[in-house]
Amino acid sequence: MALRETLDADMKTAMREKDQVRLGTIRMVKSAMKYKETEPGAAGPLDDTGILAVIGSELKKRRDAVAEYEKANRADLADKEKAEIEVLQSYLPAQLSEAELSKLVDEAIAEAGAAGPKDMGKVMKVLTPRIQGRADGKVVADLVKQKLAV
Repeated sequence: MALRETLDADMKTAMREKDQVRLGTIRMVKSAMKYKETEPGAAGPLDDTGILAVIGSELKKRRDAVAEYEKANRADLADKEKAEIEVLQSYLPAQLSEAELSKLVDEAIAEAGAAGPKDMGKVMKVLTPRIQGRADGKVVADLVKQKLAV
């Protein structure tokens, strides 16, 4: 089943079960998808890769919000964002382990022929499609920097 169809089915289920957190989160994702599809230069309906990118973007927003709410001692709002994060993560593919990620980074460095930190862009260009939605971009970038600095 395509990711769009899964979202639609889960939204109906959330309505029936009166699961407000899941329902609100799915509606937010569908709204972000619609916005992405209708912005100037958009190629039309998003495929699964595009939908995963939207979900990843929304996930990053929620993580940033949690950090800000915790800094401001607003546990109630942080908990709401954490609940939305759990819902969003259920739609992402299984996350890569540290060892798997390290192996992919090593392969990308070898493939790109990177010699130092200045070649980070080349490595990320090779690596990004391979890890789409399966690892946090900041973690990946930090690992690439670390390996290229050696």
